[in-house]
Amino acid sequence: MRSTNSFNLIIIYACTILTLCTLYAVQPIQPLFETEFSLSRLQAVIFTTAIMLPLGFAPILYGYILESFSLKRFLRIAVLILGVLELAFAYSDSYFILLSIRGLQGLLIPAILTSLMSYISFITPKEHVQQAMGYYIAATIFGGFIGRLLSGLSSDIFGWRAFFIFLGFSLIVVFWLLSYIQEEARVDFVKPKLKQILEVLHVKTFLNIYLMMFFIFFVFQAVLNFLPFQLQNISSQMGFSKVGLMYAGYIIGFVISMRVLKLIGFFKTEQRAIIAGIVIYTLGLQMFHISSYSVMFVAMFVLCAGFFIIHAVASGLISKLAHERRAISNGLYLSFYYAGGAVGTFAPGVFFEYLGWHVFILLLSFIILSTLFFALKVNKN
Repeated sequence: MRSTNSFNLIIIYACTILTLCTLYAVQPIQPLFETEFSLSRLQAVIFTTAIMLPLGFAPILYGYILESFSLKRFLRIAVLILGVLELAFAYSDSYFILLSIRGLQGLLIPAILTSLMSYISFITPKEHVQQAMGYYIAATIFGGFIGRLLSGLSSDIFGWRAFFIFLGFSLIVVFWLLSYIQEEARVDFVKPKLKQILEVLHVKTFLNIYLMMFFIFFVFQAVLNFLPFQLQNISSQMGFSKVGLMYAGYIIGFVISMRVLKLIGFFKTEQRAIIAGIVIYTLGLQMFHISSYSVMFVAMFVLCAGFFIIHAVASGLISKLAHERRAISNGLYLSFYYAGGAVGTFAPGVFFEYLGWHVFILLLSFIILSTLFFALKVNKN
């Protein structure tokens, strides 16, 4: 039985990695799309916005949309469609079609990830669920990094389409492998009523955390989405493999996620840990003023360390305080989080486009420092 569970989990983690690859693979090569399809910079960055935008409302609405589906059947069909769409993306030459495909993928990804988490909870013995979810978090972080890295590397060697073809076929293989996992599991989609949502938002600690995370992820995605363009400004000859490698700092999130309790213990309270994360985040952001690939590479590690401290502590605090409203509280957390990220992928681009990188970083620094206002109110009802 243990070997069967291990096989099931390997398939689930592989699916998680490929899904996150799909989400973020376009990000480092957006300047390439800008050139190849004669796009404006803001048109190019919308490739990431289109796929992230549905993540903002999906955690709240999908419980109603998907409650009548067989989880296993839905998961397999969604992964198959995701793979076919990835192949269609690789062979498309129309900006409108490419953008539409990204939007459709964005509708599938949150449902796939929620289904995968449900399966992990279902097939894993209770005493091992926390460890299994830790591995799931690691898979999401690894997928986000490896997708960006291999997309950039493949674009330099084989052209940008090759990696998306690989992703498409890999997802189709996973669709076949998913037929071997256990027959059924209970899905944990949230199905809140408006009254329940308002009750959660009325709790000031929750609302402060939600607003804080909206702006925290807003800034994070702004940096990650516009950084490839700044690297091209620094050196027009810079290969996309170096751009993809820039996201290596993302991996530090795995270490922080696994050590979050020790971090809270070190800072004594969740509030102090979050404030420390904001300070580290701000320092990392300032390092991006220095127009050096090496300095920016180190800055990414500092930035990601601050971000993942805030994210890991804040998400855990929501679960800790929510009690019987945990599902709704976590769903709202994800909605604010991804909505901020989606807006951050394009809105600050006006400052970058017309006022330059340094003003762009100053604006983001002001936003980050403003989140201290929300952090200082955490635990104060």
